[in-house]
Amino acid sequence: MSAIQIVCAVAVPLLWGYQFVAIKVGVTEFPPLFFLAIRFLAIALLLVPVVKRPTRQQFSPIAAISFFLGGLNFGLFYVGLGLGSGSMSAVAYQLAPPFTVLLAWPLLAERPSLTTSAGVVLAFVGVVVLVAGPGLSANALPLLLVVGAAFAFAVSNVLTKRYGPFDPLMLMGWASLLTVPQVMLMSLLLEHGQLASLVTADGRGWLALAYTIFIGGIVGFSLWFWLIGRCSMGRVAPFGLLLPVFALISSVLFLGERITPKLIVGGLLAISGVAITQVKPRVASQP
Repeated sequence: MSAIQIVCAVAVPLLWGYQFVAIKVGVTEFPPLFFLAIRFLAIALLLVPVVKRPTRQQFSPIAAISFFLGGLNFGLFYVGLGLGSGSMSAVAYQLAPPFTVLLAWPLLAERPSLTTSAGVVLAFVGVVVLVAGPGLSANALPLLLVVGAAFAFAVSNVLTKRYGPFDPLMLMGWASLLTVPQVMLMSLLLEHGQLASLVTADGRGWLALAYTIFIGGIVGFSLWFWLIGRCSMGRVAPFGLLLPVFALISSVLFLGERITPKLIVGGLLAISGVAITQVKPRVASQP
């Protein structure tokens, strides 16, 4: 990966890590799935009028990506985050990078090197350090929902790589448009008070929605799709393991959580593991 690609790959989990706080605030003001539907509707309205239409060959893969990335990934994640804690959800979601690397092996023929595998393991150990402790069983259902979201996100990554490269803004706009009816239907079936929330939501709720639309959504996913189109999944996916580090830092800054030795150790392990995945294996010299 080039220097600019590495900078972008670090920027994405940074933006998404701070998005955990925004989502946690947002789902206290709006029903979670309705909040998600508004987010995707806004992104679609902003992007679809100014991007190219997908070709006939691209439409089916984009529809599949919208199902796994939008309907399943975000639907399960927003509900799980609404029921559980932001920090625990951030950690559980870090199964997405290992899922992606594992799925890329049979589906993309991208066999991870020993160095990449070691880095993923070390980074995941850092995630385990962050989550270890009492209270895990009490969050079983929210964590299971977030783990399901992580697997759906991994599938969407592999689909994006396999059928791409796509124009990032075109993919984001049209996938968002196709996601709206999925999550709106789930909201109508499972939630209530959608219209009332539009009236009662305060400024923090609307600011959180704006962050998820512009920063976490358009900027974050455009960078992510751009990286997937240009780099192997074994290189890109491990950067996702930095997300819980940034999510916990944002919780310290905005939600009043304390910095603990566990946070420091787990964060350093995760960062070190991601750094190891970027070490190129040596090529044996010819005699």
